[in-house]
Order: sequence, then structure tokens, then C-alpha cells
Amino acid sequence: MNTLYSFRRCPYAMRARMALHYSGVAVQIVEVSLKAKPDEMLALSGKGTVPILSVDGRVIDESLDIMRWALAQNDPQDWLLKDDPQGQQHSAALIEENDQVFKVHLNHYKYAERYPEQPMAVYRAEGEVFLGKLDELLEGRDYLLADHPSLADIALMPFVRQFAHVDREWFGQTPYVRLQAWLQRFIDSDLFTGVMQK
Repeated sequence: MNTLYSFRRCPYAMRARMALHYSGVAVQIVEVSLKAKPDEMLALSGKGTVPILSVDGRVIDESLDIMRWALAQNDPQDWLLKDDPQGQQHSAALIEENDQVFKVHLNHYKYAERYPEQPMAVYRAEGEVFLGKLDELLEGRDYLLADHPSLADIALMPFVRQFAHVDREWFGQTPYVRLQAWLQRFIDSDLFTGVMQK
């Protein structure tokens, strides 16, 4: 049986679970306590971070690699934008900016007390640059790069959700109404609610 070691609220694990769920790959999910990680998980990957997928004797321990593996099995809505090389490049660039830049601002904003060098509002403003960029991409369409969800939408959504939830009242009053609608559409979707069940 394919096994995914996961933590329900981890954004990296969320996006891996969504891709696996969407592709229809049968997988046993082991919910991990981050304070007491199971020995069998640590034996698979010394990184000790979720998600980790064990499949057919192979170990995949990066969330994006798990997503791509799942989509290689089955991608009915073309999340990979396989006939759109430009879209693929744009997708890769957005995901890299999310993972390398926006995630840093998100951590500083969410855990501002750990980073007293700047006020929380400064960290929020730094992250807001990316929110504005995403909102612009949604002009005239419901998803970031196509008229249907793509890998980029799913890879970014858990992080945008986390940023929005630091101060929901603030996020609800921002001018990013397209991004607000995009996020809510995913939060309400069967895909997301399906992978977030306890």
C-alpha cells in the first residue's frame, strides 16, 4: 500500500494530499505528531519533515515531487498544462517565488514575535506584494494560469490560506477581491474539504 506521512495543517502536506486525492491514487495517510515522529517515517527520510510518500519501494520526500508523481499517474483536468510550455514556465516561476520568497514573509508575519527586528505590519506588507501579483493574474479568469486549476493554483493555495488566516479581518478588507474569491472557491471545494477531514 502507498503510504503518505502527513500533518493535516502543514501547507506542504496539504498540497501533496490534494494532488494525490485529485489523481485518484490510493494512499494510506499516516497523520504524524510533529513532536513524536514515527521511527518508520524517520527511517524512510532523514529530513524528518512531512510530507513523505512511500510508493512501490520508492521514497518521495518533497511535496512538489509528490504532486508531480501523482499527476503523472492521472491528470484529468490538465493541471500540468501539458500543451502550454509558456504556462508551464510561468507555473514553475510562481511556485518558486511562493516557496523561496513568499514563504519567508509568511513565516515572519505569522510568527512575528520570533522576529522582533521589524513590526508585524512590515512583514505583512512584504508578503502582500505576492498577493497583489496573484490578484492581477486572476483578472478575467477564475484561476491563475488557465480557465481551470493548474499545479500552481494547488501548490500556492495552502500558503495564501495561511497568510489570510493570520488576520482574516485584514485580508477580507484588502483590495484583492479576485484572490479572496479564488481562495474561498478552493476552501469550499470538495477537493480541499476531502483532504482536510480529521
